[in-house]
Amino acid sequence: MAAVLIHWFRTDLRLHDHPALLRSVARCRREGLSLLPVAWHSPSVPVDTRWGFARVGEHRRAFRHQALTGLAKRLRGLGSDLWVLDDATAGPLLELARRAGATHVVAEAIDAPEELAEVRTLQDGGLHVDTVWQSSLLAPDDLPWLQGRVPDVFTAFRQGVERAQVQVPAPLPAPTQLPPWPDHLERPPSPCAPPLSAGATDERSSFPYGSSAWQGHEAAALDHLQRYLAAGHPHRYKATRNALSGRDFASHWSPWLAVGALSARQAMAALRAFENERGANEGSYWLWFELLWRDHFRFVMRQHGARLFAARGLSGDRTPQACRHDPRAFARWCEGRTGQPLADAAMRELRHTGYLSNRLRQIVASALIHELGGDWRAGAAWFEARLIDFDVHSNQGNWAYIAGVGTDPRGGRRFNLDKQTQDHDPDGSYRRRWTA
Repeated sequence: MAAVLIHWFRTDLRLHDHPALLRSVARCRREGLSLLPVAWHSPSVPVDTRWGFARVGEHRRAFRHQALTGLAKRLRGLGSDLWVLDDATAGPLLELARRAGATHVVAEAIDAPEELAEVRTLQDGGLHVDTVWQSSLLAPDDLPWLQGRVPDVFTAFRQGVERAQVQVPAPLPAPTQLPPWPDHLERPPSPCAPPLSAGATDERSSFPYGSSAWQGHEAAALDHLQRYLAAGHPHRYKATRNALSGRDFASHWSPWLAVGALSARQAMAALRAFENERGANEGSYWLWFELLWRDHFRFVMRQHGARLFAARGLSGDRTPQACRHDPRAFARWCEGRTGQPLADAAMRELRHTGYLSNRLRQIVASALIHELGGDWRAGAAWFEARLIDFDVHSNQGNWAYIAGVGTDPRGGRRFNLDKQTQDHDPDGSYRRRWTA
């Protein structure tokens, strides 16, 4: 009976450009091990938040299930399989390791507080865990700052990266063979698919993940990436990115990046190939700009950790704005009943579909924090529950930024709702679409 290595899938539900998986495969071949692929991500289970609602809503559960189903299908095509554990504790994974006779785990490194705690729990349970940093464009060791520490302000980070001409590593190919499934372990049960809500296929949605082209798995992600580029949309991206809804105004890469069905490096390599063939312009540059923002939030959380989850965040101010919580006002915001038409329409879209444009995310965050005097952490938790593209680094970083307790050098952003309405929905079409 061959010894067993566990490969733990986290927010990297793909085979392409997967350094951690390739490390697992190489070790199995070198040491003659069987490979047991496991997916466990404890914040994905429907436990309650301190704010009185389930931590993960139906949209996130359904989209993640699509990603897991696609990954399992690809693994089975290579003679392996995927054991899915949906539990708030590490107990089932530790028990599975005991049954399989596994003592070592390889996984993606996620330097966020809860995700680091997951690794420590497995280590405390007797497992050796080898983590591999792989979710960003740039590797920490390639950054032009000592020990990978970065400026808190994005502009300084971007300028430093561009001045040093830091190169994005090429994406790695997917494995074409996998080590054998442990011969003494039964094949895993198939997890039950959560029901799709009506919002998953609503034609009004900018990301109808219930439709085949928009599902959460790797094949759909790669197909969408190629369609987006083939249509020439990168050249128009900067001009359209502040639109409120639609299928082409933004790249819509974020949901697949969030579950890891798409690698940021794969997206960047495809964008560079597009620019080499069809030319670069300000629009295509802005996609690099946005992916670099995503990297920056990762490195900032790597540096500051739990401080980004505290009421005063990185500000050091003992009396930060926007840290009061009025449950009734918060409920009105969540349900789209604040009396602010544009923000209300956006909150109804979010609740119904699990998606919201970036411009609207900023508008509704500002409304909660600066108009209703709400606690920014409650808003961040609501986004975590509802968004199919929830990413702990970007979500927490963006909310702290708007609240003025994050990395914004101007001390927060307050949006004039009347001006935002006039600028982005002058004919009222968006408001009518979501308040009917």
